[in-house]
Amino acid sequence: MANKVHVKKGDTVVVLSGKDRGKEGKVLSVLSDKSMVLVEGVNIATKHKKPKSAYQQGGIIHQEAHINSSNVMLKCNKCGKATKIGKRILENGEKARVCKKCEQDIDIIRYANNG
Repeated sequence: MANKVHVKKGDTVVVLSGKDRGKEGKVLSVLSDKSMVLVEGVNIATKHKKPKSAYQQGGIIHQEAHINSSNVMLKCNKCGKATKIGKRILENGEKARVCKKCEQDIDIIRYANNG
C-alpha cells in the first residue's frame, strides 16, 4: 500500500532542510510509494547525457531531482505562511484540507468512490 503524502501536485511548498532550505516552489510530481516529491527549482542535479544517435546532441543537463516529502511544508495561499495541514468534513460530506494557522480551507478533496 502506498504511503500518504501531505502535499499533492500543484501545491506551493517551502523546503525545510537541505541545501535548498528556505526556497519555495511548485510540486511537479509526487511518488507516494517512496514518499518523494519533485519541486520546481529545488535540488538541481547535474546529469551527463550521451547522444543516442548521430543527430542527437549530448551534453550536461541541469534538472530537478526528487526530495523526501518530510523536508517540505505546504505554503498556505491565504495567509502566505508554511503550515501543517488539518482536515475538515464539510456539510455535503466532502473533505477539505485546512490551514492550521489561519483555519481557512486550502482546497476540497474529492474522491471518486466517496470514501
